[in-house]
Amino acid sequence: MVAWSVTQPELLRKLLSDPRVSKNPNLHWAAYRDGEIPEDWPLRIWVSVQNMFTAYGGDHRRLRSLVSKAFTPRRVEALRPWVEQLTTGLLDRLAAGPDSVDLRENFAYPLPIEVICQLFGVPEEHRPDLRRAVDGVFNTSLSAEEAQANGVLMYGILGQLVASGRENPGDDLASGLIAARDEDGSVLEEAELIDTLILMISAGHETTVNLLHHAILALLTHPEELAKVRSGEHTWAEVIDETMRWQAPIANLPLRYAVEDIEIDGVHIKAGEAILASYAAAGRSPEAHGSDSDEFRLSRESKSQHLSFGHGVHYCLGAPLARLEAELALPALFERFPDLALAAEVSELEKMPSFISNGHTSLPVRLK
Repeated sequence: MVAWSVTQPELLRKLLSDPRVSKNPNLHWAAYRDGEIPEDWPLRIWVSVQNMFTAYGGDHRRLRSLVSKAFTPRRVEALRPWVEQLTTGLLDRLAAGPDSVDLRENFAYPLPIEVICQLFGVPEEHRPDLRRAVDGVFNTSLSAEEAQANGVLMYGILGQLVASGRENPGDDLASGLIAARDEDGSVLEEAELIDTLILMISAGHETTVNLLHHAILALLTHPEELAKVRSGEHTWAEVIDETMRWQAPIANLPLRYAVEDIEIDGVHIKAGEAILASYAAAGRSPEAHGSDSDEFRLSRESKSQHLSFGHGVHYCLGAPLARLEAELALPALFERFPDLALAAEVSELEKMPSFISNGHTSLPVRLK
């Protein structure tokens, strides 16, 4: 499927906030609307879901307002003691041995998935299958048949979660969404409800896993930068911003669509054509971030100007939660294991089979 890849940050910023750019394929992607996108297209779930990710205008405001109540700064901050407790538990488990571990599997992954599953009331018995399904959504090397089977698995798990939440509502966000009403009294339709859960659970942990992974990898491969953080010259918040710029957790995000013909920076995007937001490329722009934009450098003044959480009306709702998790997990890890070291060459690390999710399949380290 053909799409315009937007890699320059200022151009991307303009398009992400332009009302002439939509995320609703039913209304504004000509190929999808005209039936040219086959049912078995492996990335179809990225555009067929009915939630705020693919909504436009009033529908987007309605859906976002229902979810945003769960991610207010006060509610996120109230999670701090709980996230600290989870982090301490994972570090205690690591300290118990062995000394050589996969830090993605044993730290970067379990913290965000535990947070998001607890928030949305996902039962323990469903979490392994849910992880497999979420991994499949981001795996852009799946065949058509594998992608369809993965979608069936995902909808089956979340359909059960919704049914259980209706019968036995709890103090979790899934139960809250089931009962949620906006100011006009409208409720989430069934498809919108399940697809909203897909969005929140998938995006709610995949991005944070990659953020933690790349921040750890950056500091282990740039010991001079780690020393500056330990001395107080730079903060952990700066580590997060420079990591998000240097290695955007989501490299390319499908899709947006031109509502009408758009003439921008000498390029003519026709109405109905698809647009791919290329966040990883934007973060490495020499024009925006200097000739050394491929390097991880905490003193970089432009680091907070990254677009890796998005921009405009679709700015990531979960950004404060992702920052909270990273601000607690990263200093705790490096304080507990001051001699932490990478146990493989960076060139040996296998990239994830995805042009959407940006990460490696493992992060082998020595703890001491």
